[in-house]
Amino acid sequence: MRRRSLLALALSAGSGVVASVAGGQAKAASGFRSLRPLAPLRPGSRLRAINPGTWMDPDTDFTPLMQRCAAQGWSLEIPESVRGQWQWFSATDAQRRASLEEAWNDPTLDGVVYVGGGWGAARVLESGLRFPRRPFWSLGFSDSSALLLAQWQAGLLGAVHGSAWGVDEQWQRTVDLMCGRPTPPLQGRGLRGLKALGRLVVTNLTVATHLIGTRWFPSLKGAILVLEDVGEAPYRVDRMLTQWRSAGLLNGLSGVACGRFSWKKDDILPGDFTMAEILEERLGDLGVPLVVDLPLGHGLPNMALPLGRQALLDARSGQLSLQT
Repeated sequence: MRRRSLLALALSAGSGVVASVAGGQAKAASGFRSLRPLAPLRPGSRLRAINPGTWMDPDTDFTPLMQRCAAQGWSLEIPESVRGQWQWFSATDAQRRASLEEAWNDPTLDGVVYVGGGWGAARVLESGLRFPRRPFWSLGFSDSSALLLAQWQAGLLGAVHGSAWGVDEQWQRTVDLMCGRPTPPLQGRGLRGLKALGRLVVTNLTVATHLIGTRWFPSLKGAILVLEDVGEAPYRVDRMLTQWRSAGLLNGLSGVACGRFSWKKDDILPGDFTMAEILEERLGDLGVPLVVDLPLGHGLPNMALPLGRQALLDARSGQLSLQT
């Protein structure tokens, strides 16, 4: 992925005992039966924008986003730090980590909205980020997928793969999720298998690939894995999925689904596999249901999905449904 193009796409799309995010892949899996519940957002809830990655245009207008939140009775804080710049990033790694930890440790806040994109969230993790032991709403995607994965790896509910920007239908789904209301199934195209139940792990493929072997990569055993990406040619997606296969990360999945994958046409040479062929060939022999073309990822609409929620993947109908 190209850093600046990712940032532009993201913008257009979209207190207690401290616990380290370290602990190995078994942590999230072993915590399935002891997850602390997450209170839905309500009128009066407070959110804060955080920019964990690339610097943003200081003239970025957050008014529409604030108005969307205000319409739900939520307040969204836009600290000046989101418009900062240090080299390629919005601030130093330590400063971005401090901003995130301050928000997580603020008992008056109900969640954060990750804004911006590009690159940098994994550097915040590497700098020593520590999540308080409480579930917490965190909305983001793209580069912020690293933080969402680390949150779920720590056994904490509240990570939502989605964007606060984008079309009204997309925003309404995000609101319903965070308010604890039912959401309709996402419609894709089933390719292999029947049905599967599992907890969702939703991520950008490139971002997650660069967390393999780290303490922030969650267990995928029994999970429904949902992948998306942008700016990666089919051969590069092939290369990444081959790494996942070779590392054994796709063994033991309950199901796998794909959102939007997009690339530049000049990234494909005569004789290359198409993206559809790569996804089916690399993911279709796992012996689990496979659904593609879900309406999520870079582009519109980017329909929100919560990490750690139980879901049903039905390859016969091509639908992915959240379970109550």
